[in-house]
This record gives sequence, structure tokens and C-alpha cells, in this order.
Amino acid sequence: MGGSLGKKESSKNYSSESKLDAKMVETMRRRAAQGSSMKSFNTIILKFPKIDESFKKCKTIFEQFDEDSNGAIDPEELKRCFHNLQVDFTEEEINDFFKACDIDENMAIKFNEFIVLLCLVYLLKEPTTSEAKSRLGLPELESTFQTLVDAFVFLDKNKDGHVSKSEMVEAINESTSGGRSSGRIAMRRFDEMDWDKNGMVTFKEFLFAFTRWLGIGGTEEEEEE
Repeated sequence: MGGSLGKKESSKNYSSESKLDAKMVETMRRRAAQGSSMKSFNTIILKFPKIDESFKKCKTIFEQFDEDSNGAIDPEELKRCFHNLQVDFTEEEINDFFKACDIDENMAIKFNEFIVLLCLVYLLKEPTTSEAKSRLGLPELESTFQTLVDAFVFLDKNKDGHVSKSEMVEAINESTSGGRSSGRIAMRRFDEMDWDKNGMVTFKEFLFAFTRWLGIGGTEEEEEE
């Protein structure tokens, strides 16, 4: 497990992405106030197989919207994807999602980037009614996204919308007896998430690391570094 795209991530123009990031952090702060169903880091690890299975099913959705079957979704295909899922965002917001998740800046959303994008859409999309149980019309996948939100909230001990090194160490130590080995594990996991190396992990960074932990995507990027 591992690898990072820190160099590419830090080289991006954040003018539009910063607006999306700000919304993501604020939404996660509100969500953190509700608490998390996760009780330990081990609880998160035990959910890996179920999350992996759910993501594999997401491949069918990805292929449906990859209309030219070239293994990636371009900006126009993404707009039609949003329309078909009846996700009500402006064209500017859709473009912001695309730029935020197009990590290698090749104007194409690959499968791992698509998973992250859908999860961010799930986080930021307001339910149509207070009783609505589905935001995207994909209840099984949304359940997985909720698990990932809960996992991030568990790690975000001070509920500020980011995960710091000290919070990661605390989360790992809660599941182990502590000591040097658990500290090394925490630092390794944190470094895998902190792509821009600023000492703070956003939900998006967490999601990209999670897809790599499950072995989804990332091979080409790692070879290019």
C-alpha cells in the first residue's frame, strides 16, 4: 500500500479547487458534530472487503458513462453523468469536481478518480427532502460512501475537517498497545494520505489513499514519478 502524487497535486492551480475544498471542509465539520459509528481504526480495516466489493460494482456505472469506452470520462461525459444521476450542480461546480479529481491533469477521469468524485458529490449534495435516504439514486454505493465519511470523522478527533499526524497517531494507538511500531504505522499511513505534504489531510486526500489501499488505480501515476 502506498504511493503519493504530492508533486502533481501541489502543482495544480487551486483557484477553483479551493472553493470546492472549502465546501468539503465545512461540510465535514458539520458532519463531525454528529459523531461517527467507527469505534477504532481496526473497525475501518475490517470494512475493507465490503468497501472493495462495492467499488468493484461501481465499475459498471463507470463504464456506462465512459461512452467512448476509452477507459476514462471526459468533461462532456461527466456532465451527462450528472444529468443522468439527476445531481443538481451548476456547470461551474461540475467543472470544479472534474478539476479536483483529475489528479494527473490529463482532462480524463479514470476509475479511481471517478470513485473519489462520486463520494465528494455524495458528501456535498443536499438531500432533496428531509426524508430522502438516497442522494444519488445509488443506495448501495452511498452506504459505502457513508462508511468512508464515518471513517474520516473518526480520524478527525478535533472536528476541524482535516486529519493531522497527531490525530492519526491517536487513532492507531486506540487500536493497539501503542509504542514504536504503532507510531511507525501511523506515520506511514499518514504519509500515504498527505499528498501535498502540508501536514493536514483532507477528505479528498483520504479517499484517494483509500482507493490505493484497495489496489484501485494509481499504477500509471506511480510509474511516472
